Amino acid sequence: MAYGHLVHPARPRGAPGFSGTTVAVIQVTRPWFWPLGWAGAYLGAVLATRTWLPPLHAVPESLAAAAVLGPLVWGAVLTLNDRYDLPSDRLNPRKATAPLVTGAVSEKDLVQWCGLFSFTALAVAAAAGPAFTVGTALVLLLGWLYSVPPIRLKARPGADVVVNAVAVGVLGPLAGWSLHRPIGDYPPIMVVLGLLLAAALYLPTTVMDMDADRGAGDTTSAVRWNPSLCYGLGVTLWTAAIALWLASCHLGVLVSRDAWPLQDLMAPVLLAAYAVLARRPSIPRMAVVSIVFAIPAADFLMALT
Repeated sequence: MAYGHLVHPARPRGAPGFSGTTVAVIQVTRPWFWPLGWAGAYLGAVLATRTWLPPLHAVPESLAAAAVLGPLVWGAVLTLNDRYDLPSDRLNPRKATAPLVTGAVSEKDLVQWCGLFSFTALAVAAAAGPAFTVGTALVLLLGWLYSVPPIRLKARPGADVVVNAVAVGVLGPLAGWSLHRPIGDYPPIMVVLGLLLAAALYLPTTVMDMDADRGAGDTTSAVRWNPSLCYGLGVTLWTAAIALWLASCHLGVLVSRDAWPLQDLMAPVLLAAYAVLARRPSIPRMAVVSIVFAIPAADFLMALT
């Protein structure tokens, strides 16, 4: 499948100026993705402190973490991703307005921005502590492994899902936890839950871009396994995550409570929402699934505090 009107050299059409550069930076860093980092870290922080807000002495570290987990890390990872995804992005209608595809920025611009975002992320992360800094460096490394040839995990079925599940589902919550408690005290069940949930949410996104990825020669999970198998695997992962979540609630693994009526009520709703919305996935549809999950997650956090 080809889209001729999108296939053109990625050359900037002259200097865009300050306002044009600002718009391009915002487009590349995708602010709508920042809450993914914040939400996971917030859950980890509440789990560590058993309070809704960080202690006063930890506010500077928490603000530094928010800057890193929002624009800085996403900026570093996504500029690198856009630089090496250009062949598939040119074939992808969903990426038709991407700055590199339209020629608003050059590949050199993205490389420079990636370096700037990465350096700044590590510098700011240092204010949040050594464990947080190491975690930030690991996320940046995973972003490089995901995008850059010859390793390019994006084009390796299964690895594309795992690297995103680790970054968002494990390292995100662990980042928030590390601001308040030692890494070694992090509950192992949260690692498994994070992997299952993040993998289930990421897998449908490979289906969304399957035609463009196939045309560019990227063998993603959806390209190798086909949408039906990806859908079935996603439902299985999501079901396993919900079952483990319910079990941890009722068995008092993380927090004790006599009854969990909202969790029991939301479990079939979560399963139905995923089963319906992930069948024909889109970013808004998967965002709805995440928002629905936020309801039992909020109930869980209330039991912690």
